[in-house]
Amino acid sequence: MSNTATARTRWTDVRLLQALEEVVERELDRHLRVYKEWMPHEYVPWSRGRDFDGPLGGEPWSAEQSPLTEVGRVSLVVNLLTEDNLPSYHHEIATLFGRDGAWGTWVHQWTSEEARHSIVLRDYLIASRAVDPVELERARMTHMRNGFVSDNRHSPLHTVAYVAFQELATRISHRNTGHASGDPVCDRMLAQVANDENLHMIFYRNLLGAAFELAPDQAMQAVAEVVTNFRMPGHGMPGFERAAARIAVDGVYNLRVHLDDVLLPVLRHLKVTTVDGLGPDGLEAQEQLGLLLDTLTVQAARFDERQAAILARRAAARG
Repeated sequence: MSNTATARTRWTDVRLLQALEEVVERELDRHLRVYKEWMPHEYVPWSRGRDFDGPLGGEPWSAEQSPLTEVGRVSLVVNLLTEDNLPSYHHEIATLFGRDGAWGTWVHQWTSEEARHSIVLRDYLIASRAVDPVELERARMTHMRNGFVSDNRHSPLHTVAYVAFQELATRISHRNTGHASGDPVCDRMLAQVANDENLHMIFYRNLLGAAFELAPDQAMQAVAEVVTNFRMPGHGMPGFERAAARIAVDGVYNLRVHLDDVLLPVLRHLKVTTVDGLGPDGLEAQEQLGLLLDTLTVQAARFDERQAAILARRAAARG
């Protein structure tokens, strides 16, 4: 079948899932060959730990006990609460991708690997007395009660497109948080977590590339819609807007990072802006995506200016 004919073939979700199953199996085999087992407990500085106040009569938490920078504390809490919603994420992808065959095997493998992230992050934060444990637990309860519902039309193809970007965004967020944390132990731990996220990104990015070969029009529409409406999965957590503003100014994750380190690398790898053989729907989506990237480039430049001004005021106030 020619590229043009393929572009104009409309795939149902079921047919597309079936057609991609062989790719999922191949990518799963590749993933398992390169994935290296690691143990969360080995990355936690247990020697820092001591009893908290409460039934054990320990020492109350106070901010000066934390080994982290202020932005490190804020960002780590956001990252952990995001990871905490794993049950909702599992429900989303298991419902869309299914629990049988290669798809089901991947869903459970991904979930088991992701579970390590919340384990190691929480153990580090508590052992290090890095954040208020009471506030952290209350925020976890609120965030998990709210759950997570995808913005991506509950389409398997939209979900594949979303996670291809989101896994890279999470990797970048973890890695930059480690660099900004002020604690080498935290930096090393988050480097390991970020490595997992990078492997997950490669899986989904390769799967999205296969979808472009099978259904280029639909894949292009999915990517355009996901990029247009992209939000990190933690957007519904308590205090997210204030935390996101702090994280943005300090360079952990902001529009510039999102554009340069997340969107453009994935789009360039897949050659999304130069895909040919598209039908009218795909061409329209490709054009919309190009216009959006132009708009984001202008917005990122404006953010750079605001960020520089804020950081200059901070430096003046300290000096």
